[in-house]
Amino acid sequence: MQYGQHPAPRFSIAHLSDVHLLPDGVRQYGVVDPVAGLRLALARLSRLERRPDALVFTGDLADRADPEAYDCLRELVEPAAAEMGAEVVWVMGNHDERAPFARGLWGEDTDPERPLDRVHDLGGLRLVALDTTVPGWHHGELSDDQLSGLADVLSEPAEHGTVLAMHHPPIPVPMVEVNAVIELHDQHRLAEVVRGTDVRQVLGGHFHYSSYSTFADGVPVSVASASCYVSDPAPLQRFISGVDGHQSFTMCHVYDDRIVHTVVPLADVPEVSGFPSDVRAEVEALSWAERHDMFARKDSDFNSVHEDHSPRDRG
Repeated sequence: MQYGQHPAPRFSIAHLSDVHLLPDGVRQYGVVDPVAGLRLALARLSRLERRPDALVFTGDLADRADPEAYDCLRELVEPAAAEMGAEVVWVMGNHDERAPFARGLWGEDTDPERPLDRVHDLGGLRLVALDTTVPGWHHGELSDDQLSGLADVLSEPAEHGTVLAMHHPPIPVPMVEVNAVIELHDQHRLAEVVRGTDVRQVLGGHFHYSSYSTFADGVPVSVASASCYVSDPAPLQRFISGVDGHQSFTMCHVYDDRIVHTVVPLADVPEVSGFPSDVRAEVEALSWAERHDMFARKDSDFNSVHEDHSPRDRG
């Protein structure tokens, strides 16, 4: 059902990042439970009105590249993705290592010096996963061969355009400036490949907070926050501050002429207003003009009749 003037999005992508799983219930810094954060994210996804077509994880999937962490990741994510009917796209991050990553997530052996780039087709929307990692380092790079390969892929436009997914986003880092030392190097070289192609969006991670910019003469860049811990962009008397709060992921709704991004927090918080779910059938039985009159008029009595202040069942 169409409520407003825009049709439903053609594609829906759940963009998650920086899971940092550890094996055997180990907590980051002795405090953060990364498994719990991932479970919260998957639970949130299961409640979305429109289920995603793909779950894209932009790197740092395992905190120390433990094989058991990759096993745990698959055990949690793949059944949830299958229930949603969503494809899973794994992207390398600087905390990941290529050999255990490929073996654990793809069941493949790989040369640890070979970047793990992949191309996915989401029903005409092309998604290119780029491995920007440098073994032994936290900054990012793309090799000559990777840039040449990407240029070859982009030489033929996809039906609905292309989305690039990478761990190191090709944008400035103004909020936590010290992180600039571990950014993607030589970003102008990637821009030369992307400029003038069908790339509609770049998805990144690495920052541990949400951020947005443009790249290569206007291509939007969206950085998803983390499901483990968040880098506080406004710390109190701290040079760098990681906090156990404000975790989120980002939903990307792809329309023919634009992409809309929505940050979805992981924490369940008290509801202060809302409507019970059984109201939906009543609303959908109305014409567009009747729905508009009901919700858009300030003097509509719909709110007073239907608003439900009773505690919500958190299940």
